[in-house]
Amino acid sequence: MEDLTKENFKKLELKIEGISCQACVAKIERKLSRTNGVKKALVNISNNMADIDYNESEIKASEITKIIEKLGYIPKKREDLREKEENIKAEKKLKNELAKTKIVVLLSFILMYISMSHMFSMPLPSFLNPEIKILNYVLTQLVITIIVMWIGKIFYRVGFRQLIMLSPNMDSLVAVGTSSAFVYSLYISYRIFAESNVHLMHSLYYESATMIIAFVMLGKYLETLSKGKASAAIKKLVNFQAKKANIIRNGEIFEVNIEEVSKGDTVFIKPGEKIPVDGVIVEGHSSIDEAMITGESIPVEKGENDSVYSGSINKDGALKVLVNATKDETLISKIAKLVEDAQMTKAPIAKLADKVSLVFVPTVITIAIVVSLIWWFAIKYNAVRIIGSPFEFVLTIFISILIIACPCSLGLATPTAIMVGTGKGAELGILIKSGEALEKLNRIDTIVFDKTGTLTEGNPKVIDIISLSDLSEDEIVKIAASMEKNSEHPLGKAVYEKLKEKNFSEYDIRNFLSISGRGVIGEIENNKYFLGNRKLLIENNIGNIKEELIHKYELEGKTTILLADKDNLIAFITIADVIREESIQLIEKLRKEKIETYMLTGDNERTAKVIAKKLNIDNVIAEVSPEDKYKKVKELQEKGKKVAMVGDGINDSPALAQADVGLAIGSGTDIAIESADIVLMNKNIEVILTAIRLSRATIKNIKENLFWAFFYNTCGIPIAGGILYLLTGHLLNPMIAGLAMGLSSVSVVTNALRLKRFK
Repeated sequence: MEDLTKENFKKLELKIEGISCQACVAKIERKLSRTNGVKKALVNISNNMADIDYNESEIKASEITKIIEKLGYIPKKREDLREKEENIKAEKKLKNELAKTKIVVLLSFILMYISMSHMFSMPLPSFLNPEIKILNYVLTQLVITIIVMWIGKIFYRVGFRQLIMLSPNMDSLVAVGTSSAFVYSLYISYRIFAESNVHLMHSLYYESATMIIAFVMLGKYLETLSKGKASAAIKKLVNFQAKKANIIRNGEIFEVNIEEVSKGDTVFIKPGEKIPVDGVIVEGHSSIDEAMITGESIPVEKGENDSVYSGSINKDGALKVLVNATKDETLISKIAKLVEDAQMTKAPIAKLADKVSLVFVPTVITIAIVVSLIWWFAIKYNAVRIIGSPFEFVLTIFISILIIACPCSLGLATPTAIMVGTGKGAELGILIKSGEALEKLNRIDTIVFDKTGTLTEGNPKVIDIISLSDLSEDEIVKIAASMEKNSEHPLGKAVYEKLKEKNFSEYDIRNFLSISGRGVIGEIENNKYFLGNRKLLIENNIGNIKEELIHKYELEGKTTILLADKDNLIAFITIADVIREESIQLIEKLRKEKIETYMLTGDNERTAKVIAKKLNIDNVIAEVSPEDKYKKVKELQEKGKKVAMVGDGINDSPALAQADVGLAIGSGTDIAIESADIVLMNKNIEVILTAIRLSRATIKNIKENLFWAFFYNTCGIPIAGGILYLLTGHLLNPMIAGLAMGLSSVSVVTNALRLKRFK
C-alpha cells in the first residue's frame, strides 16, 4: 500500500449520492484532480464510493466535499456513516428495550387482572371465566407467561449460566425464583386438567413469575435513565466543544470540521463564538468566558500571547489564534478523559460492597433453601398450622427470599455516587482523578501549602536593589539577570524580568552551575559570581554578609537574593510576592473546619514568618528544598496526620505524589498536574474548601446508599422468610418482593443524583 505520510497526504473516503452514470464519475474525478492539494481522486460507479488522497496543509476535507456539492452531488464521509449507523443501532436498541418493557408490563397487568378478578368480583369475558371455561383460563395465563419469559430470556440465559459456573448473580436469583413459580404452576395446570379440579386455580403462580420479570425490567430501565443523568457531566463536556472552526489560509477564511484543524493552523474566532481549539492569541483582544473549564463565571480579559482553550466562549472581540492542540488533545478533552477515568475507579469504601456482593447471592440461595426446609418440616410435624397447600406456602417463601434479596442496590450504591460527585466537581472546576482521591479528601485533617503561586500570586517583583560595592544598580541587575536567564524559579524570573524592563542585553555566562535550594554560580568576563541565599555564600566561605540590613527587609516580608564575588557580598536584591486575598479567607475557613494548615517555602525563616502572620496560617516550614518538601509531608504522615498537599510547580511534584491527596493548581505545570490526585482549574484557591465539602457530601451519600441497601436486605429477607406470618398470618407476595427490589435500586440512584444540587 502506498505510504501517504511521507508527503503529508491523507486519505478521504466518501459515499457520493446522486451519481447516475459514468459521465458523473468523470466530472467529479476531473474537477478534483485539477484542485490544488488533491493528489488522486477515484470514483467507483458500482458503489458510488470515492477514494481521494489530499495534502492536508493545502486543502481540508470539508473543502473537497464542498467542491463535490457545487457539482450537484451529496458527499458523505465513511466514518460519519459508521457513526450514524452506530447511533441508529444504539437508539434502536434503547427503543427496543423500552418496547419490551412496555409489552411485559402490559401483559403482566392483564395476567394479574385475569388471575385476581374472581377474588374481587371484577368482570371477566365469559370465555375466560374459570367457572365456565377453566381450560381457556389456564391456557391464557400459560401463554402470556411464556411470552413474558421469552421476552425476558436474558435473565435465564445469564442467570443459569452463572449458576452452573458456581458464581450466581442477580439474574440467577430472578431465574431460579421465576422458574420455580412457573414449573410449579405448570404442575398445577396439569392437575387441574387431569383431575378437573377448578379449586386448584388458586394455586397458580403464573402472575407472580410475570410480575417479577416486569418489575425487574422496569427497575432496570428506570435505573438506566438515572445512570444516564449521572454520567451527564462527561456528555456535557464533550458536547460543549465546537463542531466547526474558521481557519485562515492565504488571507481567506474557510469553515472546516473541527477534526480537520491541525497544529500550526490559524483560526479566526468571531465575538460570541465558542473557541474551537487550544491555542495562543496572535491578534486581537477579548474577554473570555472560561466557566466550562474553571467553574469561574467572571470572564477573563485576554490579548496577544495569552492562551485560550476549547469550550471557552469569546465574548466581545475578534481573535486570531495559533492552534497548539487539536480536538482530542485539548484541555477540555483531557478533562473529559480524567472525569471518565475517575468514574471508572472505585473508592476504598466500595471494597466493602464488593466483598459482600461476592458471597451475598450464594448466601441468599442457601438461606432460601434452609428457611424453606425449616418451614416444610415445621408444617409437616404440626409445629406451625397453615391454610392451603404446604408446598405452595414453602414455594412462596422460597421465591420471595430470592427476589427481594437481589443485591442491585448494593452494587449501585458507590459507583453512582462517585459518578455524580466527580461530574459535579468537573462543573465546578475541580478535576478529581479517582474515587480513592475523592474518599481520602474526606478524611484530610492537615493541608500543606506551597507558598509561591499558591498562597501568593506567583509573580514576584524586584522591589529593592542595594549595592554594597562600586557597582551601579544597573550593573547589578545586568549581572544577576544574566545568571538567572534560564531559571525556572519564580525569584529568578523576577530578576530577569527587571532586566527586560530596563531593555538591557545580558552577559554571556561561563561555567554555570545551579544548586537546588541554594542558588547559582557563574563566570562573567573572568569574574566568578554567586547569586542565591545565605547557605550558598556560607558554603563557599564568603564573608561580610550584612545580616542586620537583610533582617530589616525580611521583617517587611521581602525575600533577599545575595550577589557576591569570590570574596565578599557585593549587593543584594529584595523581591516580594503579593498575597492572594482569597488565601487569607481560605485559611480562616479551614481553621473553622478544624483543618490544620502548614506553609512550605524556600524563603528564609524570618520572611516566611512575616508572610505566615499576614495569612494567619498555623505552621511555617521555611528554607526547604524540593526534597525537603517531600520529607516534611512524609514526617507529618508519620505522626498520623492525613495530609493534603497544594502546589503548582515542578518542585512540588514529589510532595504532591507523597501526600495522601495532592491538589495541583490548574494554572501550574503539566508535571504538577500529572502528580496530583485533584486538579483545581479555578485560580481562586477557595475552591479547595469546595472540593473538601464535595468529598464529604459524596462520601456521606455513599454511606447513606450502603446503609439503606444493607438495611433493605437485612429487613427484607426475614419478612420474605415468613416472620410476618407468625405475627399477622400473611406471607409476602413474590410480586411485592419484585416491586420492592426494583424500587430499592431506583431509590439508591435517585439519592446519588441529589449530589447534582451540591453548591
